[in-house]
Amino acid sequence: MGNIKEQGIAVIGVSSREEKFGFKIFRDLVNANFNVWGVHPAGGEILGRKIYRNLKELDKPPDLVITVVSPKITENIVEECGELGVKEIWMQPGSESDEAIKKAKGYGMSVVHNACFMVQNGIW
Repeated sequence: MGNIKEQGIAVIGVSSREEKFGFKIFRDLVNANFNVWGVHPAGGEILGRKIYRNLKELDKPPDLVITVVSPKITENIVEECGELGVKEIWMQPGSESDEAIKKAKGYGMSVVHNACFMVQNGIW
């Protein structure tokens, strides 16, 4: 899919609490100049960027979705990704479930789990 920095990446579970992984991942992707959107049901703004309430609010579907939420929420996110035609989902450790993985593969998505996006891409 080309340069990962050029892909549209949505981080699900962005938090305004600096100790949470949802904040750290979003912050470090922003600082590394990734094309990243934050998604959290509360919306608002974090690090001077608009936080979207869901994936449907984005101007276009992201190329990649990173989940930093509980497994049950990830399962719902997979449904939303399937409806939008998202091709790749990265389930951060602790956000995956067998059901979410199975659903994502059923939609034909490329699924990564049991690996940290930040570590695998040399950001951490």
